[in-house]
Amino acid sequence: MAIAAKPRGKMLLVTDAMPPVGSDDPEFILNGEAITIRDGVCQTAQGVLAGSALDMAGAVRNAVQLLGLPLDEAVRMASTYPADFLGLGASHGRIAAGYQADLVALNNDCRVLRSWIGGAAS
Repeated sequence: MAIAAKPRGKMLLVTDAMPPVGSDDPEFILNGEAITIRDGVCQTAQGVLAGSALDMAGAVRNAVQLLGLPLDEAVRMASTYPADFLGLGASHGRIAAGYQADLVALNNDCRVLRSWIGGAAS
């Protein structure tokens, strides 16, 4: 409903990107308390919610698989529209000459195969 209520280009995909995202370490310290990822959710030792382990590829995958958005629109919601919102649209968020070469190659299931930051493989 939220996506339908906004004009194209005004809905962004976001993630809270807690420290374990992109890492093999499922634990981190937040405000002096140990936090562990369990089933994609960041929780305290007592099971209290402490964030999400959603990465941006997961957000794109969810938008496509759960919301039925076309892949190209989900990718724009993760890259082009946020860059525009942040005032970086002249240098980021698009694949074009003169733009920052921050790229991600996804497989058909929207899982990361490879990434490049500033044109260098990471």
